[in-house]
Amino acid sequence: MAFDMEHEKDPGWQYLRRSREQMAADQSKPYDSKKNCWVPDAEEGYVAAEITSTKGDNVTVVTAKGNEQTLKKDITQEMNPPKFEKTEDMSNLTFLNDASVLHNLRARYSAMLIYCQKRLPLNTSIIKAIFQTYSGLFCVVINPYKRLPIYTDSVAQ
Repeated sequence: MAFDMEHEKDPGWQYLRRSREQMAADQSKPYDSKKNCWVPDAEEGYVAAEITSTKGDNVTVVTAKGNEQTLKKDITQEMNPPKFEKTEDMSNLTFLNDASVLHNLRARYSAMLIYCQKRLPLNTSIIKAIFQTYSGLFCVVINPYKRLPIYTDSVAQ
């Protein structure tokens, strides 16, 4: 336990792991597995939305930006519970779809958490585009285009 607290004082650690406070804030967001989803967006790839009604194969959603859309339910993608927000190991995601992977990478990049792990089968579409000949364990690194103090002795240990 003393080690856990000590390593968090290292200036490079904030770029590798979320603090307990960050995790608590991320995990306290409202979530409803029946309503929250991802919908395609021309600018962002996918945006968060909430299903407000269902009629046959169609759903009406309100996006995080407040736009209402009616679209086929098939093109929505399931959203993960907040406990997976900015997760380090994306193989743990409940819903491993393009929107969830993109959101996790984007959220981690925004928080300058540039390293995360991914264990995916080769037939996952987002991985086929990036790692065409590999499957198994991957370390995904997003280039922050600036120096980060992550190679200190305490982080290396």
